[in-house]
Amino acid sequence: MRLLNPFLTFGILIAVSLTGCASLPPGAHFPKQPSTALANPEQTRVGRQFADAARDHQGNSAFRIISVGADGFAARVQMIDAAERSLDLQYFIFRGDDTGRLVTDALLRAADRGVHVRVLVDDGQAIKGDEQLDLLATHPQVEIRVFNPFDYRGHRRLLRFVDFIFNARRLDYRMHNKLLVADNADALIGGRNIGDQYFQIDPNSQFADDDVFVGGPTVQKLSKTFDEYWNSALAIPVEALAGGKLSADALTQYRKKLDEQRQQALAKGVDYVKRATSGDPWTGIIAGRLPLVWSTAQVVCDSPEKKRVADGSMVGRLMYEPVAKAAQAVKSELLIITPYFVPTAEEMQLLKDLRQRNVRVRILTSSLASTREWIAHSGYMHHRIPLIESGVELYEVRALLESVRGSGQTAAISRYGNYGLHAKLFVFDRQRIFVGSMNFDQRSLRLNTETGLIIDSPELAEQTAARFDAMTQPASAYSVVLNPAKQRPHLLWRTQEAGQSVEYHREPAKSSLQRFTVKLLSLFPLDKEL
Repeated sequence: MRLLNPFLTFGILIAVSLTGCASLPPGAHFPKQPSTALANPEQTRVGRQFADAARDHQGNSAFRIISVGADGFAARVQMIDAAERSLDLQYFIFRGDDTGRLVTDALLRAADRGVHVRVLVDDGQAIKGDEQLDLLATHPQVEIRVFNPFDYRGHRRLLRFVDFIFNARRLDYRMHNKLLVADNADALIGGRNIGDQYFQIDPNSQFADDDVFVGGPTVQKLSKTFDEYWNSALAIPVEALAGGKLSADALTQYRKKLDEQRQQALAKGVDYVKRATSGDPWTGIIAGRLPLVWSTAQVVCDSPEKKRVADGSMVGRLMYEPVAKAAQAVKSELLIITPYFVPTAEEMQLLKDLRQRNVRVRILTSSLASTREWIAHSGYMHHRIPLIESGVELYEVRALLESVRGSGQTAAISRYGNYGLHAKLFVFDRQRIFVGSMNFDQRSLRLNTETGLIIDSPELAEQTAARFDAMTQPASAYSVVLNPAKQRPHLLWRTQEAGQSVEYHREPAKSSLQRFTVKLLSLFPLDKEL
């Protein structure tokens, strides 16, 4: 997701070009103690279970993809409820909505049990209500840190934008990672943030996404990436930013509100709350009812100071290179699922090179009607015709699904017509997959830190390919092709409505205003911010 709406984009570009060296974030000199993940996860029940199982599987790790949004919520609550010693959470967005407060409530219960809780959140997309999480910092077992915070701590959009203007080079740099680790024994990693729309329960907005459950040695590698971010200079304790607003009394009052909300949700029998209390998917995984795939995997993660690593001013890691190498090595087929597709010239050439080697390349991304980010779509528009001319098969997900197969949500919630794509998945020759937080856009390449896994598993690759096929069926997506009746390249959008094949000669959109705005934005060279 982008930092600001498209009508502020020009101000962003001017600010980035005019501001000088990046300033230090507020609270940079606030005293903080470095810390690391739990040293002996095998001393916990789940840690012992996966340590023993890993030995039986040649030291490999266990994986399971969670594509259903409500299951992603349930898995988080269940993992938090089962934690014995430590919980580490790292998210770009942690909303203060219904599911966000329920996750906060679970964290508070864990802290009451004596679990050490560390939460690192980015500040770029914070809105009113998200600060509810900050109150947990008054609990002796909880630490909250904010990555690269704004100076202005309120939620007036104009004042946040003014802050951005004067600190653009620093504030344009965001932590986009998503990770939850319990007892350094099991983990969830993928594209989901914390919030109703990411768990596909909000009628106004649902995001198709994926988590991967991880157990075994790979978890310890993921914990090392969390520790690196947690102890970085850009991770600021929330106490340094709150201006004295945090207090034990405020937490006591909020605790009551959280308990009331949980009881009300249980009494109403809300579906996603029922899932969290039923035990699956996490309990089913631990009990062996839900199968796991055991395999090797590579953790790919940017350094916290990615921009300084990229320009050579410090040593570190950039995750883009191993993912690009995996794509370059493909011999027969590359599948890409990404909500935003704004490639560099080098990436376009990579895809064209694959096609010249007769590699089948299929891409699923957002349609104009389904995208939440009009400005990202304006950058993507330039690349459709060259992609199709090179032989790439291009699909755009619909906002209103006539088939929910592969969507991750129910037909009841899909009927509102607010479906969107948020998953970031690659399938390499149906032998390996990438899953993580990285979009196929230039913001992920240059301006956001990202994390993910490359998993060596034909079984998971086939599962992901099957989801791709389900999401690109004519009842769920537009197939974007060239109109054979036109001498000059002109696009067609083919789909299926009420069982009948339909062709659109004009790009499907929510409104004429949306279509006009995106075309206007596409006239400007904005790709590096997208």
